[in-house]
Amino acid sequence: MDLAIGIILGCCALGAGICMGIGAIGPGIGEGNAVSKACEAIGRQPESKGAVTSTMIMGCAIAETTGIYALVIAILLIFVAPNIMVNILKEAIGLL
Repeated sequence: MDLAIGIILGCCALGAGICMGIGAIGPGIGEGNAVSKACEAIGRQPESKGAVTSTMIMGCAIAETTGIYALVIAILLIFVAPNIMVNILKEAIGLL
């Protein structure tokens, strides 16, 4: 029983780590790309700085939501999923 609970807790922690690892790479690359291209655009046409900057900030905010969703899933995997899974295990073996 204790080994099974340990496996459940370990898998939930591993899943949360993978979720944040993958969920943080995407926004980081996307926002870096956006800022790079915005700097190029401003360098080519300095008079369009306001329009390029506001569009870049909007795009970065939308890209960041992916990271926030990953954080929410990771928090659920750490704090909510272990209790649910342990209760399912206890019901399966007849302890509840």
